[in-house]
Formats: sequence, structure tokens, C-alpha cells
Amino acid sequence: MRDSQQGALSPEERQATVDRLCAHFARDAMNTTELERRLDIAYAARTRAELVALEQDLPALRSETRAAVSAVPAPAADVAADIAASPAAPSVPVDPSRPVQENDLIVSIWGATERKGSWVPPRQLTAIAVMGGTDLDFRQATFATGTVSVRLLALMGGVDIVVPPGVRVEWGGIALMGGVSTPERDTPPAPDAPVIRLTGLVCMGGVDVVERHPGESARDARKRIRKDRKARRRLASGD
Repeated sequence: MRDSQQGALSPEERQATVDRLCAHFARDAMNTTELERRLDIAYAARTRAELVALEQDLPALRSETRAAVSAVPAPAADVAADIAASPAAPSVPVDPSRPVQENDLIVSIWGATERKGSWVPPRQLTAIAVMGGTDLDFRQATFATGTVSVRLLALMGGVDIVVPPGVRVEWGGIALMGGVSTPERDTPPAPDAPVIRLTGLVCMGGVDVVERHPGESARDARKRIRKDRKARRRLASGD
């Protein structure tokens, strides 16, 4: 058995594994990031043991499912594998039992301040950036309240905000000779998702809100978004 698993792979064996991984993805057994990781391993695998390991922790597929996946035309299967966004925005929980501050203040004048990692956002956060910068990263934050109000004052300064998928961002302030950018989402957050409500004044400065997965770099996020949009256009056009 050991020798058979260490033997050379045929193109058919490799493709069969790829087809089954796509079928698992279609059944929500994994997210897109995990699918891409396993597909990379499958295409780089040199032994059967490496392919077998890719499916060991996945539920068994019904025989008709495997047959149906094998019957899918190659272009359609490639498009399905290229979709880089999760089928739905993940749920971000709110834990009302966690102690939470009513107010907090962050000031950056001719300097830089950041809030990231594991933290509990207050009910109301005021961030002031005067010829400086403030970074707010909510990806590993624990939300103790359904709405976090962030009051911004950016005077010739900038505020960069990173949110995880599943958090709603609303802007209701004033931009005077400045700019505010919020993420475009193909999948809207759930109705009960936490809300980050931004207000305030941006004057000759900027506020940039981006959506990234935990641990995802800005470069990887841009690649994921471009790949996702390209795949969706291909699916919509039927190519």
C-alpha cells in the first residue's frame, strides 16, 4: 500500500482529485482560500500520498456527485475554482457580556498611532489625525456592542481602517478637499452584522476603509478581489 501511494501520478488521477476538491467547495466544506491552497498542492503533488492527504479531513462524497463533477466541462470547472470570494460573508459575532468602554480617544499629531490585534472597540471612538496617521484594524477585535461610532477629524492627515468580511461600514461625515473610500462588496453583510458608523470631518486629508481577511496582506487582498471579479464576469458571460 505504501509503495502504491508513493508511485508516479497520472494526469487523470490528479484531475480527479481536483474535481473532488471543487465538489467539496461547492458543498461549503471549505472556503475559497482553503480551496486555492489545496489546489496548489494538488497541482504540485508528485505522489498519490500527497493527493490522498488533501481529502483525509473532508466528508465522503456520494458516487453520483463524483460522476457529476467529472462531467462538468473543463472551462466551467476552471471558473468555479477561480472564484476567490466566499459564498457568503462570514458572521462576525457580538458578545454583549464583554466589558466595553463608553468612550476612547486616539490622537496623532505629526505622528502615527495604531490600534490592532485583540481589542474591544468602545461604543464611541474619537480619532484625531493632524498631519499624522491613525491605523484602526478591526479584524481581530471582539465586538461587545452592535454599533461602534467612530468620530474622525483628519486635518492634512489620514486614517486607515481595516475591517473583516461580515462587518458593515457606514459613512455620514463631511469631506472638504479630502476623500473617503469605503469597500465595494459583492456579498453584503448579514442584517444583524456589527456596524461601524463613521462620522466627522476630513479636510485636506483622507480616510481609507478596506476589507481584508485576518492575516491577509494588502497585496493579497487586491489579488483576491481582482481574481474574484474576473471569475464572476466569466460566469455571468457564460464563457
